[in-house]
Amino acid sequence: MVSLSGYLILSAVLFSIGVVGFLLRRNTIVIFMSIELMLNAANLAFVAFGHYLNSLEGQIIVFFVMAVAAAEAAVGLAIILAVYRTKETVNADEINLMKW
Repeated sequence: MVSLSGYLILSAVLFSIGVVGFLLRRNTIVIFMSIELMLNAANLAFVAFGHYLNSLEGQIIVFFVMAVAAAEAAVGLAIILAVYRTKETVNADEINLMKW
């Protein structure tokens, strides 16, 4: 049986990988995947706490986080596709649509 600290360490490692990917990469698809990785790391921590506290609240919170993540994925990918069609790049440094 894996202890709570094992799950939390795994969650922290996944979250750290997501933060590093978000901060260091310039490809918007990779940035988007890094955000999803951070959300999944938080979900793992919620489920681990819910399991070890014998409570369903962790799973309920994960359900809502996954619903938000699904909506974010749909809207985010649509925005990335729209920007790619106008700029023909997904490099975050070359996208300057909001600048005057």
